Amino acid sequence: MNPPRLVLCYPVEPKHVQQIQAAAGDALVSVSSQESIASDLFSADLFCGHPKMPVPWDDIVAAGRLQWIQSSAAGLDYCLVPSVINSNIIVTSASGVLADQVAEHALALALALSRRIPLFLSQQSAREFVRRPTRDLTGSTIGIVGLGGVGRRLAEVLSPFRVRLLATDFFPIHRPPCVEELRGPDSLRWLLEQSDVVFLCVPLTSLTRGMINSQTLGCMKRGSMLINMARGPLVEEHALVDALESGHLDSAALDVTPTEPPDPQSRLWTAPRLILTPHVAGQSAQRINTMTDFFCNNLERWHQHLPLANLVDKRLGFPEPPGVSVSSTP
Repeated sequence: MNPPRLVLCYPVEPKHVQQIQAAAGDALVSVSSQESIASDLFSADLFCGHPKMPVPWDDIVAAGRLQWIQSSAAGLDYCLVPSVINSNIIVTSASGVLADQVAEHALALALALSRRIPLFLSQQSAREFVRRPTRDLTGSTIGIVGLGGVGRRLAEVLSPFRVRLLATDFFPIHRPPCVEELRGPDSLRWLLEQSDVVFLCVPLTSLTRGMINSQTLGCMKRGSMLINMARGPLVEEHALVDALESGHLDSAALDVTPTEPPDPQSRLWTAPRLILTPHVAGQSAQRINTMTDFFCNNLERWHQHLPLANLVDKRLGFPEPPGVSVSSTP
């Protein structure tokens, strides 16, 4: 029997390929590019990466060879198409692998909004030295929508600011001590109505797409702030800009946008009191090392027929938390 073929499509260096080969046993490891990954996946048994180009998933599933997708990203909307969901292909995600970096970026955005850093930078450019009012993050009520790996790390990072932390999650279990109350997703309105700052940390699924719209923005406290660290299509662009222009929202920050990059005519470019960063929250000098370590650990689990880390319930679109059994096993 021919050895399995493992295809990689994330920015690995030779040292990472050697590390993966050592963990992959007799598998043949090859590195693909974004330009060739769509064709290379037809000959892959195992895959680790994140295609940024269109992939013919229906045809790959029909070919019947691919057994496991290890995403190098937390988001899975690029591969969880109906044919993959209904197949025997196992999917694992990188959820939480870069939680430290995303939480740092979220905190930076929250502090920049509350301390009016963009305003003072614009004053500096205009050579103005004028004191203007700022806000306190300390002592505020924080709502975290999605208490997975990123949401939990964000709660830890925010806790020293003596904030009141509320959260919702699809699985409202294992509440961290620093979180005052954790409820299910049907309590989104409850969270929005009480929070001074709302962080979005949920995956993009059919249930979460457009969850922040004119109706839910209307539920938010007047003068509150919204920060999206997850996926752009969670937020309806025009509704957000309307809420900023009307003054209902104090300010907002997006590391992700509904279309990336935004169209040149997008209202996001000129929206008041909005910070845009170009999907960089997960950047880290150690990112590829960390992802490779995670994948190698999962490769060892695969060979030993152990449960895989971040095993995704494909119908939900994300990994279930420890203590909840998933329907797919290797």
